[in-house]
Parts: sequence; structure tokens; C-alpha cells
Amino acid sequence: MRARRTLLLAGIALAACASPVNSETVSLSSDAFADGGSIPSRFTCDGEDVSPPLTWSSGPDEVGAYVLVVRDPDAGGFVHWVLTDIPHDITALPAGQGDSVGIPGQNDFGRVGWGGPCPPSGQHRYEFRIYALSSPLDLDGAPTADEVDRALATNLMAEGTLTGVYARNR
Repeated sequence: MRARRTLLLAGIALAACASPVNSETVSLSSDAFADGGSIPSRFTCDGEDVSPPLTWSSGPDEVGAYVLVVRDPDAGGFVHWVLTDIPHDITALPAGQGDSVGIPGQNDFGRVGWGGPCPPSGQHRYEFRIYALSSPLDLDGAPTADEVDRALATNLMAEGTLTGVYARNR
């Protein structure tokens, strides 16, 4: 019994060491839409297809960089935007200017940079996730979201989410 308890406690301690503690959050918002609100067509394939304006609270004092990833969970996690190594002192991206800050990555449209909402049918959700990191990722080329996800585990400090919705008018 004592050996089982010791093994259980050792397993719990090991799991705690392997899992990053990430209790801090970053507040992410947009002047273009509220959390859970409709994304204006200007930022979609039906409009100018420019990135929306985004603002976030600064993360922990030791933040070295930010990463932004936008996915459509209603389309199997389709990636609309990957933006890595946003400088630590930047806490806003103006509309249409996001790809000029940080390093844009590969989206699932097969392009580098922002690819706005363009659901094939119905209303879809778009999850904008900002990650505060202890240091830049320094990934080569135009990284994919999968490459970013793998690299995040080593220096993730805090994160935040903003969700918008969009349905095409056909």
C-alpha cells in the first residue's frame, strides 16, 4: 500500500513538472467586433480581406514575444492566420497591417499571412488566440500552425482568446 501511494505521488509530481503552469491570461479584443460578435465583411473574402484591428493587454513582465493564430473550429481547425515573433512591446495590430508586424506564417489557403473568413456554408466561428512567450520562436521561413503549436510548449507564459462569427450572404 505504501509503495503504491509513493508511486502515485511520484506520478503526480512528474505530471506537474511536465505540464506548463499557465495561470495568466492576456485580454484580446477588436474595435471591429465584440467577443462572440459578427466579423464585418471588410475582413473576409467577401470584402477587402484585410486583417481586423486587434488589441491585447500586455502579458507578464518577462514577455519576449507574442504569437497570434486564428482558426475556424467549425471547419476542422482550418488555419486563417499565423503571426509569430510579434515584438514584446507591441500590443495592437491596426486593420490590414498585421502581416507587417512579426513574421507571417502559412495559412490553410496555401498562402502566407492573413486569409479572412470564407465559410462554404452557414455561420462559422473564428478563434483568435494570442500567446505571450518568454522568447521569440525564431522558426524558419513561414511557419505553419502545427510548427507553432509544437514550439509553444517550451516558453508559453499566458494566452487569450477572442471569438468572432461570420456567415456569407449568398
